[in-house]
Amino acid sequence: MTGETVIELRNICKDYATTRALTGISLSVNSGEVFGYIGGNGAGKTTTIKILTGLIKPTSGEALICGQNILTNPLEVKAAIGYVPESGALFDKLSPREYLTNIGRLYRLSDGAIKSGLDEWLDYFGLSERIDQRMEVFSKGTKQKVVWIAALLHNPRVMIFDEPLSGLDVEAITRAKDLMKKFASEGKTIFYSSHLIDIVEKVCTRIAVLHKGKIVGVGTIDELRGGSGSASLEETLVRLWKDNE
Repeated sequence: MTGETVIELRNICKDYATTRALTGISLSVNSGEVFGYIGGNGAGKTTTIKILTGLIKPTSGEALICGQNILTNPLEVKAAIGYVPESGALFDKLSPREYLTNIGRLYRLSDGAIKSGLDEWLDYFGLSERIDQRMEVFSKGTKQKVVWIAALLHNPRVMIFDEPLSGLDVEAITRAKDLMKKFASEGKTIFYSSHLIDIVEKVCTRIAVLHKGKIVGVGTIDELRGGSGSASLEETLVRLWKDNE
C-alpha cells in the first residue's frame, strides 16, 4: 500500500535560453511507490530529475521531497535521497573502499555504519573481492554497481533513478529490480526514469508519460492502456505521443 506524498512537483517550468524544456509539470508520488517516468529522447526526463536532485533550478514552480523545498532546504533533501544516474562520475584513481568511505563520511555516517554498509552492498553486487582495486580498471557495468552502492549507503528514504541499469549485466539487473520492489514494500519511494519499457511494466506501480516537456498521461499501466484502447504499453505510449503532437 502507498501512503503519504513524498515527492511533489508543482507547475514546474524550465527554460534553457529560448527553449522551454518543461511546461507546467505537476505530479505527486507516495511512499511505497515505484513511479515510472517515461518519454522519448528530449522529452524532459533528465531535466526533471536534475531539478528533483537539486542539480539545476526550475525557472518557475516548486519541487518538494519529504515536505522540504529543494531550493530552500537543499541539504535536508539531499540527505533523504539516493541518486543513480545513467553514468556516474567516479574518482577512477580510488578504490571502491576509498571512494565509498568518503561518500559515507559526506553523509556523516559513523565508521561502523560505513563498514557495515560496504560489507552488505559490495557483497550484494558481487564486488567484495574488488574492494581495493583502482576503479580505473573497472568496466562501465562494474562502475555502475559502485554508483548504486554510493546511492544506497546512507539508507535513503527516496531513490531517484535515471536509466540506472545502464551497463549492468543480467544478474545485476535482476538484483536491482528486486531491490526496487523490496524498498517499495518497506515504504520507501522510487522515482524511476527509463527507456526500458519491459522493466517499467514489471516494477512500476504507476507511471507518468512525458512528451515535449509536458505530462500527457498519469496512472497505472492498466489505466493508461485501457484509456487508449491499446493492447500493449508500447502502443499506448505511441498513441499518447501522437495525440499530443
